[in-house]
Amino acid sequence: MQRPRPRGLPRLLVALASGLLLDLAFPPHDRWWLAPVAVALLTATTRGQSARRGALLGLLHGLGLFVPLLVWTGTIAGPVAWLALALLQAAFLALLGAALAVVTRLPGWPVWAAALWVGEEALRDRLPFGGFPWGRLAFSQGHSPFTPLAALGGAPLVSFAVAAVGVLLVTRPRPAVLLGPLLLVTALLVPVPTDGPTARVAVVQGNVPRLGLPRADQQSAVLRNHVEATRQLAADVRSGRAPRPDLVIWPENASDLDPYTDTGARVAIDGAVRDIGVPVLVGAVTDGPGRFVSNRGIVWDPVTGAGASYVKRHPVPFGEYMPLRALARRLTAKVDLVPRDFARGTTAGVLDVGRVRLGDVICFEVAYDGVVRDVVTGGGRLLVVQTNNATFGRSGETSQQLAMGRLRAVEHGRAVVVAATSGVSAVIRPDGTLAHRSQVFTRDVTVQEVALRDGRTLATRLGAWPELVLALLGLGALLVAVRR
Repeated sequence: MQRPRPRGLPRLLVALASGLLLDLAFPPHDRWWLAPVAVALLTATTRGQSARRGALLGLLHGLGLFVPLLVWTGTIAGPVAWLALALLQAAFLALLGAALAVVTRLPGWPVWAAALWVGEEALRDRLPFGGFPWGRLAFSQGHSPFTPLAALGGAPLVSFAVAAVGVLLVTRPRPAVLLGPLLLVTALLVPVPTDGPTARVAVVQGNVPRLGLPRADQQSAVLRNHVEATRQLAADVRSGRAPRPDLVIWPENASDLDPYTDTGARVAIDGAVRDIGVPVLVGAVTDGPGRFVSNRGIVWDPVTGAGASYVKRHPVPFGEYMPLRALARRLTAKVDLVPRDFARGTTAGVLDVGRVRLGDVICFEVAYDGVVRDVVTGGGRLLVVQTNNATFGRSGETSQQLAMGRLRAVEHGRAVVVAATSGVSAVIRPDGTLAHRSQVFTRDVTVQEVALRDGRTLATRLGAWPELVLALLGLGALLVAVRR
């Protein structure tokens, strides 16, 4: 006898496929238009289902998205940590699936459904341990017709727009298709100014040796690479082969040797900075305070040496500090790859580097709305992202992070300079277009004219309000539906 097909199997497969399609919307695949299609498929599968069934469908969608999207996390912590993180993130999508199954019974449900996506992302951006914003709908739209909306309501408004189009594909396909040209018109109408005085900014990507060196030798080699690249830039400036920059940006972890306590590192950095003759923002790991270490951006002046600095405010859980260390050790011995927790900075990264007041965020901080906005409202005229992606190899992590930088440029009307140890380093104009992009695992030094801007976009002025309003809208609809 033929074995009966499991009940609802096609719906389960569609939910899983919707997550896989959403993954393809993100870099390095960059099929941004698949994001609303994925939303449409998940909405169609959860509509008319029970909350419990919706949760299962949402979980499958989340696994289809996060298992491939976060595969790069396993390069350090191994497959157990990678899959555990993917499952944790998928659990938030399970909540979304249950909520979608409930609110789709209400009049006007397409609005409430789209708002619930924003609410789910708001939770996931904050919980647990400060949250993990990877996989937000907005971050699949680093350069698309949806991107200009970031200047009006930030990443939450972009996520809402993507979700709204996806939901409309389920209920009213023709209006959804007509929204395409409307978004293109919106892209032309939303002001994204790029003018302003300029500064010449040099970005140094020294590269990282991939020879399996012992830790101490690796640290010395990375610092030496950035010192040599900066000295070569100085030689090129003297010979006329390169324009003289106003400031130089080094990446995160350019020096894992503490220049405050390691004489060799301090002398090497100081010599390179004096050679180029302009201030350099140096990414370094420094000892203290107390039992901690600090991920720090240091302003290094050619005359006075090390000066003001910024300590990363949002260290990465399980990457830069280890919550629940004893429990995590039961899952994997790799917790001891983080032998000392990183300190948490207390002030926004607004630094004067020569004549340029810039806003510094370090690595994953570019994913957090509030951290980026703080440096703009604090007076930063240029956004700088110091990052170290070498550990993640040639995975999609570095291009996913670059897409976030492009969205932030439009959101706040600021040029964004990304300095990476091994790539991708980039210079992004305030409209999100690329003025320069390096290759990975190469030495790359570029000098670019970068706009310095003081104006604030509507998104900058509104801050978290669009997200709060949309999240409360979805929550309110959910409460009404549950009560009914």
